[in-house]
Amino acid sequence: MDFAGLLTEHALGHLFSAALRTATSCRIADHLASGPRTPQELARLTDTHAAHLRRVLRYLATRGIFREDEAGAFRLTPVAEALRTDVPHSQHAMVLMLTDETFQRTSAGLEETVRKAGPSFERIFGQPFFAYLATDPGLRELFDDGMTSLSAPIDEVVAETYPFPERGTVVDVGGGRGGLLRSILRRHPGLTGVLLDQAPAVSRHVLGDDDELTGRWRAESGDFFAGVPEGGDIYVLKHVLHDWPDDACLRILRNCRAAMAPGARVLVVDSVLPAGNDPHPGKALDVAMAAVVDGQERTEEEFTRLLGEAGLTVTRVLATRAFPSVVEAVAA
Repeated sequence: MDFAGLLTEHALGHLFSAALRTATSCRIADHLASGPRTPQELARLTDTHAAHLRRVLRYLATRGIFREDEAGAFRLTPVAEALRTDVPHSQHAMVLMLTDETFQRTSAGLEETVRKAGPSFERIFGQPFFAYLATDPGLRELFDDGMTSLSAPIDEVVAETYPFPERGTVVDVGGGRGGLLRSILRRHPGLTGVLLDQAPAVSRHVLGDDDELTGRWRAESGDFFAGVPEGGDIYVLKHVLHDWPDDACLRILRNCRAAMAPGARVLVVDSVLPAGNDPHPGKALDVAMAAVVDGQERTEEEFTRLLGEAGLTVTRVLATRAFPSVVEAVAA
């Protein structure tokens, strides 16, 4: 095996992110929606340099994003389809978020995270991620758009995978713009819901976009560290706990435990890290969480311990056809 070549390719991984961002920002996938185009055609449409654009697309094609044919034209692949802005569950905004300079600079400081056991984001930008987000409306919008993009396909999967009850109230804790709650309420017409998140996210919620949900939801701005709406039957935490270290997670979970109606359940939707050396998206996210927010992805055993300390007992872990799983817990 050519170890030097393999390591060279890995060491240049940051260039792949940059190439992916370039193609996404130029909306190459949108321009290929009607069929293959040559680099010259794409360059005219995107105001770019044809020869340099071809080199970027050729590189992306080595990883299954776009495909170059024998005539030198590029076409969409199934993965590249998701970069279109006009398809359901588009990942366009997610890619722009994760490849933004803010996160690229944070990743470049990963060595300090490893040496000092603290997020490099805070050293580079002078304050914790979520505090910084509150000071930068542009980054806040980018983050909310990106998380909505990332979450959209997961929302549908969770709504169809978990056996929600016919009646009751679902409280979406830290639910962003409410995509998951909307999916749950659409699929389960006997349920009502409450969306809780900070004001910037809640102010742009999507629950009012669906007339069939009228009268079945309410949205509240608030801080889940201070408390959560009381009396819920299902408390959902999707991509919340992975943002925080254990002590902060315990505050959130204990607030949920205190607010639960009798017989209520908590659902944690996050990556559940598998043992072994096989690839898993959660393993990459785990490193990102360490660098950005001092958070982490967790194994089933770690979730069981964490939830137990909050007075909750894990009853089952449901795998989904997306990368997160659903960890169900009840009052201990």
